[in-house]
Amino acid sequence: MKITDLEPGLIWECFDEITKVPRPTHHLDKMREFLIDWAKRHGIEAHCDSVGNVMMKKAATPGHENAPVVILQGHQDMVAEKRPGVEHDFLTDPIKTVVDGEWVRAEGTTLGADNGMGCAAAMAVLLDKDLVHGPIECLFTVDEEQGLIGANGLEKGFVTGDILLNLDSEEMGQLVIGCAGGKVTLASLPYTMEKAAEGQIFHRVSFSNLKGGHSGMEIALGRANANQQLCRFLWEADRKFGITLAEIDGGNLANAIPRDAHAVIGIPAEYEAEFHEFAADFDKCVHAEFMAAEGKDFTFEVKEEEARAEVIDCKTAHNLISAVFACPNGVQGMSLAIPGLVETSCNLASVKMTDGGRIDITVHQRSSVDSRRDEIADRVKALFSMIGAEVSFDDAYVGWAPNPESKVLKVAEESYEELFHHKPKVEALHAGLECGLFLEKMPALDMVSFGPTLKDIHSPNEKANIASVGDFWKLLTDILRRLA
Repeated sequence: MKITDLEPGLIWECFDEITKVPRPTHHLDKMREFLIDWAKRHGIEAHCDSVGNVMMKKAATPGHENAPVVILQGHQDMVAEKRPGVEHDFLTDPIKTVVDGEWVRAEGTTLGADNGMGCAAAMAVLLDKDLVHGPIECLFTVDEEQGLIGANGLEKGFVTGDILLNLDSEEMGQLVIGCAGGKVTLASLPYTMEKAAEGQIFHRVSFSNLKGGHSGMEIALGRANANQQLCRFLWEADRKFGITLAEIDGGNLANAIPRDAHAVIGIPAEYEAEFHEFAADFDKCVHAEFMAAEGKDFTFEVKEEEARAEVIDCKTAHNLISAVFACPNGVQGMSLAIPGLVETSCNLASVKMTDGGRIDITVHQRSSVDSRRDEIADRVKALFSMIGAEVSFDDAYVGWAPNPESKVLKVAEESYEELFHHKPKVEALHAGLECGLFLEKMPALDMVSFGPTLKDIHSPNEKANIASVGDFWKLLTDILRRLA
């Protein structure tokens, strides 16, 4: 079975078209061209602004011209993550989708249902001639996943509605009315290479096949951070054996919990047997600690490596290992205002050696309280500044404060309860949405966010629940009818 065989046919057909377009964050020329061409093919009015946001219009169903203008909003880009060994170029290759029982997933990569499914739903609304609705504006923003660039750069008057339905949530049955803000900390540490000492045996130490996932949605699930657990091992190994560090690499994107990390280290030959004993004990320890959160399939591995002639200078290596091990990571505080909501978190996202003699560390902070977001970012800056890194901040964005009195929320609650015969969950998220930035630019906006059930987004395990897509479509179209 192909995804175009699934129901509701219109939304799955639109999603299928989207999966064929390469669209990783910051590489959206092809997606923008696709959207403009798609609108032209279907006789739909479309416009593009200076940052690459695309807006399409649909006139109201006859008799509903005086209804409020409703903005349907999703983002064009997807998180580009793949499993080790999978051959896939996100700049050129289509996503290979698979119908797997109750779910749709991709072969070895992220699926891009975040937020391709939201975009597909908006496109399906534009195409469906049987719906009842008022005037519609569909807004497809750019680069939400890193920097919220489309929302930040949205031009005044590009959209005109006072109601916005954000189609970028990941749990059917949940109506989202608030989200966290965030900030990315970038540390750049200079290093030099020096001659490796004689009598060392080199090993490649690696974590692989951790679950990873969205650094907002999954941060409270207790999953292992590959970068931090790798440096935990290196720090303990250094204390016991006096290691040298020749290479280190881990993680990828700021908003994804790192699944894989590795280092190449040297140890004095006389400690070889003791080192392997220590590694075996560490393996048992981390599997016991993270079994509940990660399952049994992740791997910690130590393999002998070819000797290296040079290693990272000793002082930098020790400082780096210590700082990455000590870096704040995971949940940093729970909300006192909303029970069960993560207030503040930190994701030690990536550690990368560059050709220019620097090691770049990326850390993503989130909080529903802007001052706490800034405090945890400053703590990370203080830590890496102490070891001589140059530290800067990037991609700061504000949160979206909940409005329990929202009129569109009341409409969405009534629609959901009538359709599905139980109340929806009305919640704020620890993940970031573009809604806070929209509200800064358009203070009169009334907003709610919802979507189908997606699991393990921002990882190659991402999947979309087929039945929930049908329920999502019912809810979206019924809300539009009620607003008309």
